[in-house]
Amino acid sequence: MMDGPATVADQGLLKAITTYCHALHNGDGAAVEALCHDTFLMQWVGQDGGPRCIDKAAFVARIGGRDAFPGAPKFDVTWVDMAGEGLAQVKLDVTVPPRVYTDQLGFLFVNGEWRLMTKLFRVADGPALED
Repeated sequence: MMDGPATVADQGLLKAITTYCHALHNGDGAAVEALCHDTFLMQWVGQDGGPRCIDKAAFVARIGGRDAFPGAPKFDVTWVDMAGEGLAQVKLDVTVPPRVYTDQLGFLFVNGEWRLMTKLFRVADGPALED
């Protein structure tokens, strides 16, 4: 369920955001595979304070390698910044039990569809991630 103050005027971008959140919740690696551009990168800060980075294949394996969580997906879009017709930054909180993550997602409109290019994230609530 999406709630919060942000509205997403572009229906294609809204679909991409919703697909992303449902894929995380449902462990749907195929949906992540289709949404992410081939050059996708995910980055975060590890427990030692250093940067961590994985590519699309590792992200797809991470999501597709787990079971779905019970209930409906829960996410809250905080803001959407669209620059022109082909660039969007999205900040959202998404629950992936036992954590709530703050994600900053970078999308580009490539060949007629919104593709996820980058993901920066942090754990907003719940246990720290193990590297």
